[in-house]
Amino acid sequence: LWCLMMSVTPTRGCLLDLPWEDILVPHILCHLPLQQLLSLQRVSKSFQSLIQLYLANMRCFDSSQIGPAIPRAAFVNLLKDNEVLQQLALQNCSDWLTDQELLPVIGQNHHLHHIQLKGCAQLSRHALVAISLSCPNLRQLSLAHCEWVDSLSLRSLADHCKALEAVDLTACRQLKDEAICYLVQKCGRLKSLSLAVNANVGDVAVEETAKCCPELEHLDLTGCLRVKNDSIRVLAEYCPKLRSLKVKHCHNVAESSLSILRSRGVELDVEPPLQRALVLLQDVVGFAPFINLQI
Repeated sequence: LWCLMMSVTPTRGCLLDLPWEDILVPHILCHLPLQQLLSLQRVSKSFQSLIQLYLANMRCFDSSQIGPAIPRAAFVNLLKDNEVLQQLALQNCSDWLTDQELLPVIGQNHHLHHIQLKGCAQLSRHALVAISLSCPNLRQLSLAHCEWVDSLSLRSLADHCKALEAVDLTACRQLKDEAICYLVQKCGRLKSLSLAVNANVGDVAVEETAKCCPELEHLDLTGCLRVKNDSIRVLAEYCPKLRSLKVKHCHNVAESSLSILRSRGVELDVEPPLQRALVLLQDVVGFAPFINLQI
């Protein structure tokens, strides 16, 4: 395909003779890595115009496809004419990405339904407010390790993006139970939620999530030290579709509550007590005695 695109001769028809919007953009260019497309712009002015048309009609943008780091100016230039984005994944740009670069992209793309901002530490609460106001059809949002997320901006998200199905709030340490409760009350379609690495999240948030989100399939509570057995039992009662639960480093969650979920085949990230004891014994003495684990 690359050789075909580079074979431009004056005597024969070339790739550029094909309809750009009907053939080249939707059926050929979409199969090339973004980094190669950007290199293709250097071939000729015609190719440059073609790639600009492609960028303006691109539905998915993943910054990791460009390389280990994307320059600020390149990001701004790539998306300046695009108003049809559906998926936006911004990785490898946390060193420079601020509201100034992100807000124009969000403001002109109202069809976004997947946004990945993991680790974008230099943004502010205004970015989340802009997302909530501009993206009413948002379904998946990752804000992991974005400590700028606060209760007010999360309330704005909950008020305007009620179709949310997956939210990652890992290490959003400003958030407390009240903010999580508001989110799940407004966004009852949630199937996946991460509240990991947040010492402010406890039983109140987990119980409200269980009662408001009957479609919940995945919940990550890793390192939520205030979560206890009672909320895990509520989770088991109200979430029949739960498929996985992470409670590693939740020291107040015991097997007495986890066993209910374990018996239903829910995937847990902690082993049963006997299994953990055997692993520990094997690590210490180099072997584990034969024990019949059948019950």
